[in-house]
Amino acid sequence: MTLPIPAPRAEGVTSTTPVPLYWREDGPADAPPLVLLHGGPGASHEYLYPQMLALAETHRVITYDQRGGGRSRSLDSSPITWRTQVEDLAAVLRELVPVASTPAAAPILAGYSWGALLAMLYAIEQRRQPTWPPIDRLLLVSPAPITSAWRALFDAALSARQLGPEIRALREQLTASGLRERDPAAFRQRSFELSVAGYFADVQRAESLTPFRVTARTQQSVWDSLGTFDLRDELRAVRLPVLVVHGREDPIPLESAVAVSEALNGRLVVLDACGHVPYVEQPEGLFNAARRFLA
Repeated sequence: MTLPIPAPRAEGVTSTTPVPLYWREDGPADAPPLVLLHGGPGASHEYLYPQMLALAETHRVITYDQRGGGRSRSLDSSPITWRTQVEDLAAVLRELVPVASTPAAAPILAGYSWGALLAMLYAIEQRRQPTWPPIDRLLLVSPAPITSAWRALFDAALSARQLGPEIRALREQLTASGLRERDPAAFRQRSFELSVAGYFADVQRAESLTPFRVTARTQQSVWDSLGTFDLRDELRAVRLPVLVVHGREDPIPLESAVAVSEALNGRLVVLDACGHVPYVEQPEGLFNAARRFLA
């Protein structure tokens, strides 16, 4: 079952981004800053919580809903691209994190899925933008594919899982259960669980994921803006401490995570019996590795 999300220590909306972006802050106010980037694109921060709040035990965790999703949706119809999201992140860091003169005093970027790719894109672009805030290190959890070829493999693997016999049988059971009529809220919850079950090594663990919605227009716009991409060469020029955590049964190819760690000269932790959502499936392995890295 899903767990309640605690109220934030502080929250608000940005005032320096082209579109106001919702943000929340947790953890000790005087702890080292860590900016947590959710996946999607077009999703919101909430599905990372409450589990990822484990990072707030030792860090001042700041997260925000990226433009076009969650509480940062707007009536602005301008295309949202990867560059839009990277420039928004630069503005968020400038506004919400104290000015840092050196990378050693700078915030950590922790990204999940698309958020990990966003963190990498920021690290690449920040080298070319001397006025952008520096960052201290990268914690990359279940990073989205870094080439369009690996993204195609991910799409195919996820589709095959969602159409596979186990999830198909669970869908048929739900349809025949009469739950839609008896308890519409429970039916919607179970429908959500089955819609994301292919991301998990154990499909039953999907019941512990906080439900979320993706703004399809935003998602498509951002991915389209990347075109045919391969970030390996550009990542090799980034010089930061990096930890990559990836589930062995993630539908995103493990080869992509290996390539991320190699290009960034970082450490790779592969979690067994784990799909795309280690903070639900293998939280002990994820957070033990993260604590060692962040310390």
